[in-house]
Amino acid sequence: MSRSIRSSLLILSALLTVTSATAQVKPVTLTYFSSNSNGNWMNMQDEVGKEITRRTGVTLQAEFAIADPKQKVSLMAASGNYPCLISPKDQGGLLIDADAMVELTPLINKYGPNIKKVLGDQFNRMRFSNKNKGIYFIPNNSPIRSAPFDSDPYFKVQLAALKEAGYPKITTLKDYEKVIAAYVKKHPTTKDGKPTIGLSLLADDWRFPISVTNPAVLATGAPDDGEFYIDPKTFQAKPHYFRADERAYFKWLNHMNAIGLLDKESFTQKYDQYIAKIASGRVVALTDANWQIWSGLEALWKANMDDKTYARFPVVVKAGTRSPYNQPTGFSGGYGIGITKSCKDPVAAMKFLDFMASDEGQILNSWGIQGKHWTMVKGKRQFIPAIYKLSQDDPKTFRRTTGIGNYWISAYYGDGIKDKTGNYYTPKFPEEAIKSQSKAEKAALAAYKVKFWGDLTPSAKTFKARPYGAAWTIPIPNDNALSEFSSIHNDIVKKYIPRAILASPADFDKIYSEMLNEMTRRTSKYWPMMTQLVKDRISLWNTK
Repeated sequence: MSRSIRSSLLILSALLTVTSATAQVKPVTLTYFSSNSNGNWMNMQDEVGKEITRRTGVTLQAEFAIADPKQKVSLMAASGNYPCLISPKDQGGLLIDADAMVELTPLINKYGPNIKKVLGDQFNRMRFSNKNKGIYFIPNNSPIRSAPFDSDPYFKVQLAALKEAGYPKITTLKDYEKVIAAYVKKHPTTKDGKPTIGLSLLADDWRFPISVTNPAVLATGAPDDGEFYIDPKTFQAKPHYFRADERAYFKWLNHMNAIGLLDKESFTQKYDQYIAKIASGRVVALTDANWQIWSGLEALWKANMDDKTYARFPVVVKAGTRSPYNQPTGFSGGYGIGITKSCKDPVAAMKFLDFMASDEGQILNSWGIQGKHWTMVKGKRQFIPAIYKLSQDDPKTFRRTTGIGNYWISAYYGDGIKDKTGNYYTPKFPEEAIKSQSKAEKAALAAYKVKFWGDLTPSAKTFKARPYGAAWTIPIPNDNALSEFSSIHNDIVKKYIPRAILASPADFDKIYSEMLNEMTRRTSKYWPMMTQLVKDRISLWNTK
């Protein structure tokens, strides 16, 4: 090697060393509170967490909701002590009124190019309200854009029960009940002698609506708009319990209880007890979201009890009703992550949120680290075989070790969206999902002549998008009397719905009518307020 070449290489090496040194990121610790729970949080000591810190310098000192997050956020507002970053769900208005939040528009414009890219032409949907058009939260509760190939109908029944019934058509509550009843009759106890449970509900704390009341709405063909039904023509809001089909749904639950097919502990069991029952394989049917029962499903897969996992059906009260699971909302705004005025370095916080919204950040969160977790095979991003096997055999260890899927912190794309390389942002796409289906699930899907359970639901193309998104995501200003509605309404529902379901069938209508009368008496003044908020959102989203 000539002296001149060696000299040039030394100079180049020195330059690279300097460049590397100047590229070193400044270590920053940001405190963070989320109103969502996260049982897989490992204090950023998982592999993806460490990589995020290496690339950004940021370490999150995070706290996730365990009990009622509203109480926690309310205490913060009362004390004035806030973390740097906060995801308060529907308590955002409380924090804005407490002057706790940084208005983010200037920070996003200067330091958030990736956030702006993800939001695209829906950027203005982040504005808080017609009265206050500031941006305080970056959406992270749901994807900005997705092209889902599957959906999650709430009416679940064990694959084993379906197989024994000969994979019958399940459309109505009557169809659903027939399969449950036949299996319980044939298998009154499990192999270890415990009673088989026909249908179990979960009413534990904030989870009450997910398993108990949301399925009632969906079974009538109405979309999930929280505790309200929004008339699609007039946008008038009224609690959804007043509709005849919904009353019929709860009457069906009363009937299921009367004939011994409803879990007697539905209204007393805690979440961990409910999950333990599912994990044991005792529960034939559920009305619940997959994300809520996921740890129970993981336990069944790990125990090689695939036939005790669940098929998902869009069951309705009346035959011919169009099930709404695939009705698009577009980006709904509302829930997200914000920077509080307690943050000493809001620029660093915004740069971190922007990194997490970048292609680099999203792929890191969804796929992990190239070479360690995934690789490119013929131009396609694929998990390394050992990592894929771990994700299938032991999903909990997979998440806790790798950290993949543990950092939905900023704005992101959903399933079915491709990046500039032609690869999917997330590992949940048709080819990959089919690979992960168990033998029992493949057999059931083949019997119904579909690839995914979502194929049994009406396509998104058959619906019009709701012009207000989803009503439950509309933030309620703290000075609006509607903020009182939730606690009053929930008290009424939690008092009467269990009573009506567990009552003698002869008493059901009396108790249900009492609930509607009390609801009218105590909450009817709030209904026009919700109507106005829905109309205000439509106006806000259509104002330049």
